Amino acid sequence: MAELKTTVPLKIRFSEVDSMHIVWHGHYATFFEDAREAFGRQYGLGYMDIYGQGFYAPLVEMSVKYRKPVLYDMNPDVTICFRPTDAAKIVFDYEITDHAGGEVLATGHTVQVFMDMEYRLVWANPEFYLNWKMKWNV
Repeated sequence: MAELKTTVPLKIRFSEVDSMHIVWHGHYATFFEDAREAFGRQYGLGYMDIYGQGFYAPLVEMSVKYRKPVLYDMNPDVTICFRPTDAAKIVFDYEITDHAGGEVLATGHTVQVFMDMEYRLVWANPEFYLNWKMKWNV
């Protein structure tokens, strides 16, 4: 089985830190979103790809484990890794690392589900998603 992952460089801006110069915890959601968008562009599973197939893919779960502070003016990388599941879900794991030394600063996890255009939960994998998983051998 293939492992699908993408790495995105980040540049920590002043507007993302608190008075201690540490990234405010709420910005991690944006970092993960940036990674999901890059992953989608690379592998053809972006939000507009999903929407074009007649579905939405809202987040229903997100977790972050903070290991070391991410500070103002750092240049960390966020790596996103697709986690295969038989369920009608898109599951990703994340790792934010210090670009300079490779040290793990934070890890995370998200789960997205499928909804149809009437905002109803879709319990079975949409056909386009099954085809996508077959294409990438996941």
